Formats: sequence, C-alpha cells, structure tokens
Amino acid sequence: MNEELQMYMEDAEDRMKAALEHLDKELLKIRAGKASHHMLDSVRVDYYGTETALSRVANVNTTDARTLVIQPWEKNMLAAIERAIINSNLGLNPNNNGEMIRISVPPLTEERRKGLVKQVKNEGETAKISIRTTRKEVNADLKKLEKSGDISEDELKVAEEDVQNLTKKFTELVDKAVEEKEKDIMTV
Repeated sequence: MNEELQMYMEDAEDRMKAALEHLDKELLKIRAGKASHHMLDSVRVDYYGTETALSRVANVNTTDARTLVIQPWEKNMLAAIERAIINSNLGLNPNNNGEMIRISVPPLTEERRKGLVKQVKNEGETAKISIRTTRKEVNADLKKLEKSGDISEDELKVAEEDVQNLTKKFTELVDKAVEEKEKDIMTV
C-alpha cells in the first residue's frame, strides 16, 4: 500500500476511534442507578459572569452508591451551584446545608430505565452515523485518487475493502458498548 493510501487509512481509523471515544464519554453521563460524578459533567455554573464547568469550581465526590457530595472551593458559590443543578434538567434535587451540597440519587423506575435505554441507543446510532460518514468521505477521497491516476483500480478496491472492514469493526464496538450500558441500566 502506498504512503498516501496508508495516510487515508490512518485518518479513517483515527476519526472512527474519535467517534467511539465520544460515545464512551456520552454514555458515562447516563446514569444507571448509581451515583457518579460524571452525571454532573454537563452542569455549567455562573462563575462571576462566566459559564464554567462544575468540576472547575468545586470538588464532586460520591460517598456511597446513591449520594453525590459537592464541595465548592468558595462558599459564596453554593447558591449558584444549586441553581445550576436544578436548571440542568437532570432530575436531581440538591440539598444545600450551608457548607456543601448533597444529592441523593433516587433509584430508577422501570419507565425511566426504558427512557435511558432509548437515550443510549440514540447515542449509539449517532456514533454509527459518524463512522459511516467517515467511510463515505474516505471512499470519495480514494475515488478522487484513482481518477487522478495516483492509485490503480485494484488498489482502490483493496482500500475500499479495508475501509469497510474498519467500519464493521468500529460498528461492532459501538454495538458492544451500547449493549453493555443497556445491561447496566436494566440491572436492578
């Protein structure tokens, strides 16, 4: 395989890995009934007029499987953090005791579990779309190379097959990640 083809293949693999890594990050945010500091990754706090990630203004810890504790670095941030959590639509009720914020994570209902599974499947489908888009773009680039005479028709066929195998590999990894998260959510 010539250098240019190798470069396209590495780029395709990097882009597909990025889609899988993004999926992993998104799945961490979806709670499976257990408290996790990742549940609050999307919470943004008004820190002196700037929208700032919660993790940049406070320590977020889990004390047990159902409790999150948020210890702000500045006490005057308690109200802003509490407001940000309430406004984040995560369905969590913060309890501010004047020193820190405690959040009791309620057990998931069957209906909520099914909703979360649907959300997980949507995230998985988004990752697959990204992977397939990468395949489409790389194949289009490979066809341009063949038209310009940089690669032969045989090299094009082999490269397209390699891209398809990469696509299949990463799609299966997405399916596996979605299946594991779904199992985690549905386990009571």
